[in-house]
Amino acid sequence: MFSVIAIITCSALIPLNILGTNNKRGLLQLSIGNLAPESYVIWAHIGIFALLVCWVMWSIIGELRVYTQLRMWWLTNPENSSRANANMVLVTSVPDKLVKDEQRLADIFDVLPGGVRQVIVSRQSKELAAIVTKRDRLAGRLEQLLTAYAVKCTALSDQPGYVAPKHPTMRTHGVWGKRVDAFEYLASEIAMCNHYIAQSAKTRHEYKPQSSALILFNQQIAAHLAAQAVIDYKPLSMGRVSTNVDPQDVIWSNLDMNPWNRRIRGYLSFLVTVALTIVWTLVTAFLMGLVQIKNLSILDQFSWLRDNDFAMGLFSGIVPSAILALLMTILPTVLRLLLRLEGTATRSEIDLRLLHRYYFFQVWNVYLVTIFSSSIVAIAANSIGSPGKIVELIQTQVPLSATNVLIYVLLLSFIGAAKEILQGVPLALRYLVPILFARTPRALYRAETPSRFDWATNIPTHSLIFLMGFSYSFIAPIVNIFVAIYFGLFYLIYRYQFLYVYNDQRWSLGGLSFPKAVKQMLVAVYISEIYLLLMMVAKFQVSVNAIMRVIVVLGVIAGTLGAHWYIDDVYMPAIKYLPLKKAADVERTPHLAGEIPNVVGNRLSPSDKHLEEPLVAEQRHRRRNWIYIMYGSVVPGFLLRLAIWTFPSVLREKVSDSDEPRPVVPRQLTTETIGDTANRLGMRDSRLTLGEDAAELSRLFACPAIRAKPVSNLWVPMGNSVLFARLLWEVEYYGQGTILVITQGAQISPRGKVYADMDFSLASVEASDKEGVAHYQRTRPM
Repeated sequence: MFSVIAIITCSALIPLNILGTNNKRGLLQLSIGNLAPESYVIWAHIGIFALLVCWVMWSIIGELRVYTQLRMWWLTNPENSSRANANMVLVTSVPDKLVKDEQRLADIFDVLPGGVRQVIVSRQSKELAAIVTKRDRLAGRLEQLLTAYAVKCTALSDQPGYVAPKHPTMRTHGVWGKRVDAFEYLASEIAMCNHYIAQSAKTRHEYKPQSSALILFNQQIAAHLAAQAVIDYKPLSMGRVSTNVDPQDVIWSNLDMNPWNRRIRGYLSFLVTVALTIVWTLVTAFLMGLVQIKNLSILDQFSWLRDNDFAMGLFSGIVPSAILALLMTILPTVLRLLLRLEGTATRSEIDLRLLHRYYFFQVWNVYLVTIFSSSIVAIAANSIGSPGKIVELIQTQVPLSATNVLIYVLLLSFIGAAKEILQGVPLALRYLVPILFARTPRALYRAETPSRFDWATNIPTHSLIFLMGFSYSFIAPIVNIFVAIYFGLFYLIYRYQFLYVYNDQRWSLGGLSFPKAVKQMLVAVYISEIYLLLMMVAKFQVSVNAIMRVIVVLGVIAGTLGAHWYIDDVYMPAIKYLPLKKAADVERTPHLAGEIPNVVGNRLSPSDKHLEEPLVAEQRHRRRNWIYIMYGSVVPGFLLRLAIWTFPSVLREKVSDSDEPRPVVPRQLTTETIGDTANRLGMRDSRLTLGEDAAELSRLFACPAIRAKPVSNLWVPMGNSVLFARLLWEVEYYGQGTILVITQGAQISPRGKVYADMDFSLASVEASDKEGVAHYQRTRPM
């Protein structure tokens, strides 16, 4: 988009600005500040900006048209709809009477289509959680000691007449406890914890219920209707309902919160965010002023800067922007903590709310305060005693901020893009963690886990760059060149990152971040239009020309409001929840759920009607549809149509074997087949289908402590079989059938270094109960 904007604005507006009569120099000569207030050339800026606004709004509407269809396709696709979490809602602030009466709670939701299949009341046990935490800590310690012992055994096996090394010892209760054999003590303690966990599984229904419940429906549409319904007439009762619930996404500590407490926390969080914005503004302004070269050069320690042109340019340009970018990287952690303290039920909800909060924080602190601070100060200083000069100074001072905008965009274009492609922190951890901290195959395996893309912080940053570029499209068009470079670099980088780097199985937003980005783009359009209106008022002269310019700008704003109303009225209601018509269509024609939606329009184009074989025409249509889905957001529609008309052979190419018609079969995931279908490096989707029984679903959708397995799976390398095999038998013996030592997928090099096979699926051999431990021990490969 900005490539076209840069070509139009730079080729049309920059020559007009250069020919202005205000005799500006440098970058100001390329901006609207070089034009006289009475100049008729300003009409070109208004006309081109109005054209750009129309194109942006048209592009947003076109993208939403495709997005809504893809969103509905994702919701109804058997890959998603057959999962239990797609047919489930999480209801918080449930009254105590309903929490204790599951049947009554089920009767409330049973009026929805298909009825209720199961009600899972959230329960919590602090004692059980402490036991599980202790068990996991002891198991990790035992795994480390076994791995270290295996390395010693391997080193001694090459020596003649070797004997088994001594077992490590430890004290039972701190520094004053009795010193005992570490293997025996840890295994015995783990066995005691596992026995407690196994006994608690039989009485977990007796644990204190939290004020929340998971409602599993027989039909997906019922879950979406429940999320939109007013469930209770009492204030704040069952007022928050979340769809597409994943146990890994739930913040279990926030489920037992009083609704009034949650509401008060929300107000306090908002007030803290406002206070944080003010404090952050003062801190940012102080640091930005501190690093200004003119302020530093006054000090004797920095007197050498006064005659150093390179240092002057470095400190006056790059350093302030770098400090600003560093401060903004700390902010998301603070905002996430505030949203969590509000009582938000899921992490995905925190990310969605952080999208807007972080964006508006950046708009205020980065765009309005930091970048325009010099212009605001200059306008305030020059207008003291003469308030009438404020409007006049806007036309001269605002274009001066174009340099700061250019520097910030360039900083994020190259340093931000390099940071994204390099992945410095994950890369450092990838090599440092195995060397410094990873002492077991499990730790090595976790160090290889792909990172997760942070939608909540990256999208607001891109929206901020869109705001900078679009608001300066008529003020200083040269900014658009660098904004186009920014988005071009990140487009190429993200294509690689999403294919080969990021773990797509951990995405939990379900595409709902895109509507948030659309709203942020609309905010950018409004801010840009306000800028244009202020510039026209600043250049206002008592003449028909000036009056008509203001009227036309007001008309552009009115047109944007109309387009915004159309978007909110037509597309936004159909984005988050499944429409009834779509659910009915899928139920009547199930194979539609597996087909990619038709975003082109007519099934057959005029160029296809002359074909004799309908199958060929259908293949051409699917190919055209695929092209529009893949490239429609990057290439304008008329260029795609021109390319297809010029090169019709692209429609005859087959994308992949998946384009061939085939019956749609819902994927059936169970606890037995999860390990077999799991991908490497933790990129495993553990959400189960409706095929699971009620007891298993109750366990899987419980808090982490309740769904903990009553056995411990230790992953260690085998080492020397003669010295190490007996120790493994002893550890499992002391574990009383609750400890399983897995030796597959790990080995020790002749130099004593531990290696883990990244293609090994640990989940496929882990035991979930004592019977599974006994079965593996009988068939263990030695």
